[in-house]
Amino acid sequence: MAAKKTPAKTSRKSSPSGEGGARLSLGGTLRRALRWFGWAVLGVSLLLVIWIAAYRWIDPPTTPYMRAEAARLGEIRQTWVPLDQITPELARSVVAAEDANFCAHWGFDMAAIRAAIEAGGTRGASTLSQQVVKNAFLWHGRSWPRKALEALMTPVMEALWSKQRILEVYLNIAEFDEGVFGAGAAAPWYFGVPASDLSRAQSAALAVVLPNPKARSAVRPTPTLQRRAARVADGAETIRRDGRAACFED
Repeated sequence: MAAKKTPAKTSRKSSPSGEGGARLSLGGTLRRALRWFGWAVLGVSLLLVIWIAAYRWIDPPTTPYMRAEAARLGEIRQTWVPLDQITPELARSVVAAEDANFCAHWGFDMAAIRAAIEAGGTRGASTLSQQVVKNAFLWHGRSWPRKALEALMTPVMEALWSKQRILEVYLNIAEFDEGVFGAGAAAPWYFGVPASDLSRAQSAALAVVLPNPKARSAVRPTPTLQRRAARVADGAETIRRDGRAACFED
């Protein structure tokens, strides 16, 4: 009697279940998304570095804030003036008023930051370098994304620009009155003279309007602003004598 043949067992390769395949597909999609995100971040970072580097030699034709103010007001005033055509009195006054350690830091004044923290955040600690980054490249407002970009871009600018260039750009894009930007426009607007002919008192008066130019006037200062301007004039002379103006003066 012949033995009954049993069907041969066929081997089958195991295949991933539908759920496992979905997980693998999702994982691949996430990896691709992260890869593209990384390339996008790298591309944006390179563009920002190129933009910052370009302004080392190219005078900013406008800024995001200037464009916003021009749209709101209809027009703005600005006349670009090279640093060597701006009186040193104004440069020293602005440094004395806004960032007395400008020549000593690399973009962030750590002593001022500690003092601001100890004061409970009631005093500012932004350096001129940080203000240039905010005014030249970013938007105004107290948002964390802007502050993060400012913190990342400030050291890059400090590495690529000279202190003279930082101060030159600041003095040409800072707002001194509503719709009046830069020393080249502010000097004739307030005093009827070019930026090269501003006196020490006029320079100090311009410097003290900077924190709030829409509410302050260099020609109609309050008694508090007058006292502040006198202190700024003294501070400007002090930083000249003790060498804290050396990085932006020949």
